Amino acid sequence: MTTQTKANPITDSIETANERVSEFSGKAVESGKKAGTMFLDSYEKTVDAVVDSYVKAARTTNVEWITHVADAQADFAREVTKSYTSAARSLVSI
Repeated sequence: MTTQTKANPITDSIETANERVSEFSGKAVESGKKAGTMFLDSYEKTVDAVVDSYVKAARTTNVEWITHVADAQADFAREVTKSYTSAARSLVSI
């Protein structure tokens, strides 16, 4: 005696919808990671540009102590930015 299995259109529709949602979810996560990485890259470049402008402006004063203070502040800003973006990148890659 052979058993016939009837295809249930509702179950098939639910399974198809579930597969599509899973696929969409995976794509959304990947897009989010790419966007997060792009944001962090842009943030880092922007901070570097602002800090470089700050240092250049300080050097135009031809006052040695102002140049030293600006260099120290610029180094600090770069290190903080580097730490922040590094930590954020590790979270984005999870």
